Amino acid sequence: MLTVNLAQAKACLSELLDRVEAGQEVLITRRGKPVAHLTPADRPRKPLPLRELAEFRATMPKLRRPSAELLREIRDERY
Repeated sequence: MLTVNLAQAKACLSELLDRVEAGQEVLITRRGKPVAHLTPADRPRKPLPLRELAEFRATMPKLRRPSAELLREIRDERY
């Protein structure tokens, strides 16, 4: 984790944000004490375990009707 003081953070904010976007965390201090912790807004997504999802889906019972019909029925019951 990169640690910078407030003056450095003000002077290099764009560069710090580039680093945060790349996944690095930044700690901003004032008079040697931590005051802010910058982390990426969106964590990198992990790939979906497609094989496991397919195996799980195969264990689910088959519907008697298409799901679109079921959704229309539920929608129409509410209105």
